[in-house]
Amino acid sequence: MWHGSTIYFLSDRGANERNNIWAYDTKAGTMKEVTQFADFDITFPSIGPDGIVFQAGGRLYFLDVPSGKQREVPVRVFTDAATLRERTAKADTLIQNAAVSPTGKRALFEARGDVFSAPAEFGPVVNVSRSSGVAERYPRWSPDGKTLAYWSDRSGEYELTVRPAEDAGTEKKLTSHGAGFRYAPHWSPDSRKVAYIDQGLRIHVTDIPSGKTTRIDESPEWLNHGGLDGFTFAWSPDSRWVSYSRPTGDANNSIFLYDTKNSKLTRATTGYLNDTQPTFDPEGKYLFYASDREFDPVYGSFDNSWTYPNPTRIVAIPLRKDVLSPLHARNDAESGDPKKDEPKKDEPKKDDAKRPPPDKDPAVKAGVQPPPAAEKPAEVKSVDIDLDGFEARAVVLPPPAGNYSGLEAIKGKLLYQRQPRTGSAETKRPIVFFDLTEREEKTVLEDAGGFDVTADGKKMLVAFQGRYAILDIKTPQKFEKPITTADMEAPVEPRAEWKQMFSDVYRFYRDYFYDAGMHGVDWTATKQRYARLLEDAVTRWDVDFIIGEFIGELNASHTYYGGGDKEQAPPRNVGMLGVDWELSDGHYRVKRIIRGGPWDTGIRAPLDEPGVNVKDGDYILAVNGVTLDAKTDPWAAFQGLGNKTVIVTVNSKPSTAGARQVVVRTLASEVELRYRAWIEERRQLVDK
Repeated sequence: MWHGSTIYFLSDRGANERNNIWAYDTKAGTMKEVTQFADFDITFPSIGPDGIVFQAGGRLYFLDVPSGKQREVPVRVFTDAATLRERTAKADTLIQNAAVSPTGKRALFEARGDVFSAPAEFGPVVNVSRSSGVAERYPRWSPDGKTLAYWSDRSGEYELTVRPAEDAGTEKKLTSHGAGFRYAPHWSPDSRKVAYIDQGLRIHVTDIPSGKTTRIDESPEWLNHGGLDGFTFAWSPDSRWVSYSRPTGDANNSIFLYDTKNSKLTRATTGYLNDTQPTFDPEGKYLFYASDREFDPVYGSFDNSWTYPNPTRIVAIPLRKDVLSPLHARNDAESGDPKKDEPKKDEPKKDDAKRPPPDKDPAVKAGVQPPPAAEKPAEVKSVDIDLDGFEARAVVLPPPAGNYSGLEAIKGKLLYQRQPRTGSAETKRPIVFFDLTEREEKTVLEDAGGFDVTADGKKMLVAFQGRYAILDIKTPQKFEKPITTADMEAPVEPRAEWKQMFSDVYRFYRDYFYDAGMHGVDWTATKQRYARLLEDAVTRWDVDFIIGEFIGELNASHTYYGGGDKEQAPPRNVGMLGVDWELSDGHYRVKRIIRGGPWDTGIRAPLDEPGVNVKDGDYILAVNGVTLDAKTDPWAAFQGLGNKTVIVTVNSKPSTAGARQVVVRTLASEVELRYRAWIEERRQLVDK
């Protein structure tokens, strides 16, 4: 900012290391610090005839240039504070997590920090938590259908919380972990325990009735958020064993088994191969998992090396030594006893035997169908595992090597999703199952984003292109009746929500920042300082600005933020010609056509296409008949023309006389083109 012979600018070169206003005297060649703010940076300075107005710490100030003195500018705004009013907001576009109910009648969704229950087809969508100032994450339904478990930050940190599934009863906090972030809880089949991992790579099991938490393991090797978010556990049918896969420090993952009865952890696979996604079969006979063990090398044409894509096979291990391989040899033989070979006739159930014949049953005569006899819950057999020689019993199943995800064993089948083969043109991700009886693979759904299986193993919640549906696990299926998520609505108290978001920012950086010392910043004190500014925020733009300044205190790169309910004009794209512009004789002309290397055909400026014949120095007079106005930016005439075919009027002189028209397809962005031009310029510098 220029005032007389002095240039004013912002700099953090002072002792406070804050952006303050500095003055540079062009005559004397000296500079000095004019302001002395220590707690907040100065932002948005604007100079006038005799002073500079700026913002610092949520306040406006006026700096008198002649005297160098500053004063706060009192601001009083009378408003109805419409942006702070409580309201109801649609939440269906903000779904973060989804899980299916035990029998597939409903699905749970985490969206905008609330927990929603939505029907597969009939019934209302219910906001279970309705907590604008509290975030609930990773909701999961217990297998017995009675309880919901999720992580809630109501206490100030994310703690395991449960509540009745079919009642708006009071939720109950089970853990007191304190600082840290935890991921999806995985229920045991008996609905008495959950297993989960936290951001510190610690693995826990919490007993629901008692609330007692046991740390069973800890990974020695770092996992990023994606790896932790997708971390899965498998429980044995009797809820005694929990299995999972984690890094072992040697670049591979191994399968682990934890015995909750004896509190003993066993590394079940050696780690010579990368083993992941363990899952128990419902009968307690096998443990299935994915193993990277197929080495089919592909030679690299550029770097004289080999790669090993599509390495994964599906493996089964009999849990006991007396259990046959799932691929055991079979023999169709006659028993020699005709009676044994006859199909068994259906015998009447005991309860049915007690009922009178239909013609004498008073209920039938009255037109009332008698209720079916109550089914007794199936007896859960104890699962014993012979740990000795466990991995040596491994059997590779027939599905070919490739890329697999979501392994889930159900009765008689192994369900999984086949991902596109590396190096192929495949784009679909079908859900398939391997039939253990017929020993062949069958497709359930041709394409999906992911799936979650019900506790009874009969249905699954499927995600596809932002929609969800609950389908039977049978072949073939179609994604025809999506769940009505459009009815998901969340109550919003803006300031309560903003406070929770700000706390999340503080916690996420505290828990995930690579430097535990936070670059020497007292992170808690910094949070308290910026939290005071939040009290003056009236729009989401204000909140984002405060969050950005807060994060900026770390002086670190790759620290991003974004999103939110912001009032803004709808964006319009701009057609780009891949040129630098200049103004000459009252008209715009091409100063330079942006080019990469002559060998680089990956992207090209529209005016540089073969046969277009436009050169540096040519004038661009009009686009689609609209004259370029020298009083505005040249891009004004190209609004809404991104990636579209246009007619450009060009001439070697600033006149329409003798002008010609060329037809080109514009770019929607010049970023890639200019990046490649920058690479070529640097390459030429190296050559010199």
